[in-house]
Amino acid sequence: MTRSSKYNHSKEAWEKDVEKTTARFPERKPSFITSSELEIDRLYEPVQSEDQYIEEIGFPGQYPYTRGIQPTMYRSRYWTMRQYAGFGSAEETNERFRYLLKQGQTGLSVAFDLPTQIGYDSDDPMAEGEVGKVGVAIDSLHDMEQLFNEIPLDQVSTSMTINAPASILLAMYIAVGEKQGVKPEKLTGTIQNDILKEYIARGTYIYPPKPSMRLITDIFAYCQTHLPKFNTISISGYHIREAGSTAVQEVAFTLANGMAYVDAAIEAGLEVDQFAPRLAFFFNAHNQFFEEAAKFRAARRMWAKIMKEHYGAENPKSWKLRFHTQTGGSTLTAQQPDNNIVRVTLQALAAVMGGTQSLHTNSRDEALALPTEDSARIALRTQQIIANESGVADTIDPLGGSYYVEALTDQIEKEANEYIDRIKKLGGAVQAVEEGYMQREIHKAAYDAQKRLEANEDIVVGLNEYQLDEEIHQDLLRVDEALEKAQIDKTQHVRNTRDDSYVETCLAELRKAARSNDNVMPRIVEAVKAYATVGEIANVMRDEFGEYTGM
Repeated sequence: MTRSSKYNHSKEAWEKDVEKTTARFPERKPSFITSSELEIDRLYEPVQSEDQYIEEIGFPGQYPYTRGIQPTMYRSRYWTMRQYAGFGSAEETNERFRYLLKQGQTGLSVAFDLPTQIGYDSDDPMAEGEVGKVGVAIDSLHDMEQLFNEIPLDQVSTSMTINAPASILLAMYIAVGEKQGVKPEKLTGTIQNDILKEYIARGTYIYPPKPSMRLITDIFAYCQTHLPKFNTISISGYHIREAGSTAVQEVAFTLANGMAYVDAAIEAGLEVDQFAPRLAFFFNAHNQFFEEAAKFRAARRMWAKIMKEHYGAENPKSWKLRFHTQTGGSTLTAQQPDNNIVRVTLQALAAVMGGTQSLHTNSRDEALALPTEDSARIALRTQQIIANESGVADTIDPLGGSYYVEALTDQIEKEANEYIDRIKKLGGAVQAVEEGYMQREIHKAAYDAQKRLEANEDIVVGLNEYQLDEEIHQDLLRVDEALEKAQIDKTQHVRNTRDDSYVETCLAELRKAARSNDNVMPRIVEAVKAYATVGEIANVMRDEFGEYTGM
């Protein structure tokens, strides 16, 4: 009997056993699906030949990077443990940063408050009631100096979750570095700078799409010369997933947005291999462990093919999808918040198994309030235990070769590419956003997920099953209401003590650059150094570019 016939005989026997077993013990559901509604087979079998394995999976550090972008991955160096933090004033957030660094965090990640995110100063009427609530309030270079007080910028990598005013906050970071004696070419980190996903999923935009894309390509060009080690954009699927997308949509829409940024940069006259190596990505990690690990592997392979085959990039660094992961905020429950520690652990493990370059683990109380110091420490310890005690970082891509994971990787790639093809037919991501295509697809996916939850087809422990009568959690972090007045006083003091005539000169030069085709970044850097505020700089560009009011 040949090996093939033995295999077929064994499979036939197994299928008969399944038939007998399910007659006595029916399976738990009529069908099993992932969060992207991909059907999960009962059993997965080998499907690839050796040639297909080399072509589609291959080896880590080699195209198409399915198994990771570095030859040794975590055997040489763990992922960056980058806890997202920011609340209240710059001084309070600086204390939290320094605490986390002492606890072993290896990179900073800044959360800005809502007024800062949409280009308003703390004393603007639009900012009332929101100052310091969901992140740190930054109005001027003075705040940025306090935020990074006693934190040497040549020794830490900083990620800033900022989009529409990314150019302003990056300019402030450059200025703080110079005050510390750190040259711009030594600075490392990332600005999110991804405006398309704001129109799709999040809403903290200022300017219309066309000038917003111009700002992004101005940053690309400026950093190419002045900040060669800085990631000029973090193309974000995280917020797309938080808005209710599936895993497949998260990959498809994120990579489609990435293609739009590449197209805009090429149209602005940049060579693809000049800027593509500094593009970075930001993904979500949800609860379906295998789907999430497969999602990261599929995204990495897809981006490599896009950059090499579609754009003709020749530098291997341009092919590599480098990404940060944050565990899923929308998966956390206010009910039985300690359960969130388990959820976050599973999500973080999926991100590591998928080969992330850096990771933020959410805190158990984030469905209720900003995380307390204790909660933030537990979240960081989760990463440290995975790294140092679990053994999962001791071999590369430990799920590689799993029949199930490889099949999921292929299926996610196939379905995500189908979405990308539809977006191309619409004219690309910018056109798809303007027509509301991605938004409608996300809304439908979120609606379908909610229906499954309400029908108890999907179980969330503590929410629709295994509930408890419990008291409201008392040990929560609250932002002091007095902070807003203190921040306003500080900002007004900066205005009263700076050289106003020089500020006006800098803002006038910025206005001239915005009206022309000149790169605005040098003018923003000068305005920041003169202590022009975020709102003042953003308002100059509001006047010239207009404001986006949505669909």
